[in-house]
Formats: sequence, C-alpha cells, structure tokens
Amino acid sequence: MTNSAFKKDFLWGNSVSSMQTEGAYNEGGKGPSVYDLVEPGEHRSDWKVAIDDYHRYPEDFDLMKDLGMNCYRFQISWSRVQPDGEGEFNPEGIKFYHDFIDALIARGIEPMICLYHFDMPLNLAKKYQGFMSREVVDDFVRYGEKMVDEFGSKVKYWLTFNEQNLYSMQGCAKIAGALETPETLENILTISHHVMLAHARVSNYLHQTTQAQIGGMLAYTELYPATAKPADNFYTEQINQFYNYNLLDAFTGRGYVPAFLNLIEQNHFQIIKPGDLDIIKQQRSDFLPFSYYRSTTLSADNITDLTQLLTKGGAFKDNPYLKTTEWNWQIDPLGFRNIIVKMWNRYRLPIFPIENGIGVIEEWDGQHEIQDDYRIVYHREHLQAMKDAMEIDGADVLGYLGWGLIDILSSQADMRKRYGVVYVNRTNHDLRDMKRVPKKSYHWLKKVIAANGADLY
Repeated sequence: MTNSAFKKDFLWGNSVSSMQTEGAYNEGGKGPSVYDLVEPGEHRSDWKVAIDDYHRYPEDFDLMKDLGMNCYRFQISWSRVQPDGEGEFNPEGIKFYHDFIDALIARGIEPMICLYHFDMPLNLAKKYQGFMSREVVDDFVRYGEKMVDEFGSKVKYWLTFNEQNLYSMQGCAKIAGALETPETLENILTISHHVMLAHARVSNYLHQTTQAQIGGMLAYTELYPATAKPADNFYTEQINQFYNYNLLDAFTGRGYVPAFLNLIEQNHFQIIKPGDLDIIKQQRSDFLPFSYYRSTTLSADNITDLTQLLTKGGAFKDNPYLKTTEWNWQIDPLGFRNIIVKMWNRYRLPIFPIENGIGVIEEWDGQHEIQDDYRIVYHREHLQAMKDAMEIDGADVLGYLGWGLIDILSSQADMRKRYGVVYVNRTNHDLRDMKRVPKKSYHWLKKVIAANGADLY
C-alpha cells in the first residue's frame, strides 16, 4: 500500500444513463422509447421523472465540480434527438445536449458520450424488432454519425454501446429493442453481430472525421470455477471467450475469435454478410472501458454443451469466501485488479473502469447526514486494487468513474438501490422535493480526489 498519487491527468468522475437521470419523458420534442412501456410496481418506479436532470443538471454539475471530478460519462437519448429513431432529427433535443456539454466544459469536466444504453426508440422496436434488423443497424449508424458531427469537436471520449457483451447473452433481446424475439442461439448471435457491426461503423466514422477517442465497453464480472473440476474451469474459460475476449479481440482489430465464427458456420446461420468482417477488423478502440461490480463462480455440473451455456446460462454459485450485498452481489476488489491486469497484458491499451460502486437501501431522516461507511470501504478497497494494478502490475489506467454517484433510479427502476455519495430525496412513488444531500462518503471522496488518490483514508 503506497501513498503515491495517480498520474497528473487521471480522470475522476461519475457515470449514468439518460433514462435513469433525465426525466422529461415527453418534453423538448422527445419521442417514446421502450422504457416508456414500463409500469410502476411495488419496488419499481416509472421513468417519467427519474432525478429530473433535464431541468436540474446545473445543480448536479456544481456538486461534481465541488467534488473535484473532471469527467462525466452520460448518455444521449436517441429518441430525444431523433424521436422515431429514423427520419428527422429534433433540433431542440440536439440543442439540449449542446447546452449540457457546454455546461460541463465550463466547469472543467470532460464529457464522455455513450450513444446507447438499452433505450431503443419505441418506433424501431415495434417496426423492426430493434437490433434483430439490419435496418436498425443502419438507423443507429445514421444517428451515431449525426452525433459525431454535432459533438465530435467538443467531446474527446466516446462509447457506442453500454456494456456491449450483454448483447451476447440471455436478456439481449430486451436491451436490443427486440421485445418479441425469442432468445434462440441464432437470435442471440444475430443481435451480438449486428451490435458489433453498428459499433464498428460508428467507430470508423469517428476516427475518419475527428480527433476524438472511442472505446468498446464490456460489463466485466470476474468469474471463477466453482471447484477444481476440469469442466468448471473449461466452461469458465468458454464464457470468458464468448462474452469477453470475442468482443475485446474485435475492438482491437483482431476480429472475432475463431470459435464464434465456427459456431455460426457449423449451425449454417446466415448472419454474417460479405464485407462485415472487414468493417469490424478496420475499427479499433483507443481505450478499453468496462463496468465492474462483483465476481461469481460457475458450476458446470448441469452444462452439457456450449449452446446450452450460451442460451440458458451457467449455474452460477455464490463464493463462500466473499461478502455479499443485500442485492446478492459479491464484493471482490481483487477481481477488479485481476480484470485490469488481464486486459492490459493481453491488449496493451489504456484501461478505463467507467462504472463501479455498491448499491444499498438507504433512507434519509431529513436532518442527519447518512453515515455510509460501507460505501467508503467499498470504493477505497477498489481504488487500492486499481492502484496495485497500476503500480505493481504495470497497467495503464486512464481514470475511475463511479456509477450513479448522485443517486439515480436503478436499472430496474428501483430508487431503493442507491449508489450515490449524494442522496436524492425521492422514493419510488413519492417525488418529494428531490433535494440533493451529500452523504459521509461525499466528503471522503472529495478528499481522495483532491489528493489524486495519494490518500485513500
């Protein structure tokens, strides 16, 4: 454990999505997305207001500046700038993001744009089944190129898809806007390929037209074999190959791993068209961004073959050697370090963890500061693991972005699951005043950033 600081230009910041923050679902010319179909439930809000950042973002940017943050990864809502996902763009929506980006830059905060975070314009979901269709690949590329044209001179860091490997596994149809599509092996592989093709085309355009940088992003869960059984280890590596290395290899100009192409060919799936693989090999990532929250283990006892693994998932088991959150996510800072080191050693591109944090049910009594020491411990241990990856293992890390560090709705629209160092005063069904209230962790993080990581205590 050292007291040395990170490099001078290290990026400290916050990551969010548009539907979890903006609200204003029917303002400013915004069209509907698939998220507007979600009805409130016992532990679920709708997405109509979120934390009202559409109207309140200057207040939140001031908090980020006070914290010392110099990077904010946010998402452009496709249906805000192009209401149907095809056809005319919405000047009012585009102006909103110009003003939004300018406000960040005025505060010394580097914007990072993500183009898609699961919120398919409803028109494209109904008309084409989202990324099951090559028409939607073309639509996304038109949208992405327009955003690059608008913001490419202002914004240095870009992402196409949030957690792109999620389009290679169970649950991919929903986040791809393919709401009525069964998740057969062929459909999963189709969605995965179409999303990579869309990423590659936008990445290539950005490099041809700007000096900006772009990275292909993974949701990286460290996975251990549940036992020393060879099958547990084998299928753990199969998951790594198909969910992680297949995309990372493609992001870095190597193309897909051979096993992915073999699986398509051997099943006679007509997914890849002439020229697709050339487009994918032409693109490159300038950095490798990923999200990390937890690790788990895999038991292969009931796995019979690769197709079953990809379509039904593995038998994941809790690790008895790790602590578990109330959302049953296991806390594993060493897994964080291991992922950074593996990615760096294999690809030698700057690594950028852009989501990390702990979700906890918290309530504010309206008077006293929330004493979230557990959040301080979580981030301290992960920052130390990242520092070890840099100083001991030699990895090049661009920065560290926490997830939802001003409280937002969870990915399941549950306001109870809070990641923030700032409390937002609303519940799932009561908007209250949405006052922003710093927690104990806010003051700790402010001190850490001021010291550029030299002092984590």
